[in-house]
Amino acid sequence: MRKNSKEAIVSAAIGLFNTKGYSGTSIRDIAARAGVNPSNISYYFDSKQGLLEYCFTDYFERYLVLIEEALPLLESGAAACLKKTLENILYFQCANIHMSRFIVREMSLDSQVVREIMSTYYQKEKFYFQEVLETGMRTGEFRKHSPDYAIIQLKGLLTMPFLNPHYITEVLHVFPYERYFVEKYLEQILLWLDGTLLNTQFGMPSFAI
Repeated sequence: MRKNSKEAIVSAAIGLFNTKGYSGTSIRDIAARAGVNPSNISYYFDSKQGLLEYCFTDYFERYLVLIEEALPLLESGAAACLKKTLENILYFQCANIHMSRFIVREMSLDSQVVREIMSTYYQKEKFYFQEVLETGMRTGEFRKHSPDYAIIQLKGLLTMPFLNPHYITEVLHVFPYERYFVEKYLEQILLWLDGTLLNTQFGMPSFAI
């Protein structure tokens, strides 16, 4: 058994899922790309479905930790907290671009795994975003706004580069895996934050925080 074969299996699976689709990828395809025996996949994940569930769980566990790390900043202000949350998420997605592309695409489908993710990780994410948004509106730092629709807009901004990667690279000639993209795109998200949510009479705009 090769060293780090579990990580090699996950990496191979994500690459194949992105190019051939989950249904079009076999256990033997994954094993061949990872350079392992197919039995290793059964050992670590039981089945292809188990491997898929592992990818989802591992991704969202790390994703939520980054949101939770920003929450203490809520004591300093909702805008500072939201800015750090968005920064953490965007850098995480770009650092894990192949996984992010696959996860975002799969989350647009209707399946048992997706419904489970919706009822656990995404509900928790919504709770965190809602807490930050409602705190900002309560203190007057944010304009009055529908938290649900604000979350929809935020999620759209955060997922578009990964849900439409070919449009981003082939039409706009922007590459989401580059640090330059993360920095520039984060600036644009913060401009949206200023124009849509931030009550500029309350204090300094979010990009100056």
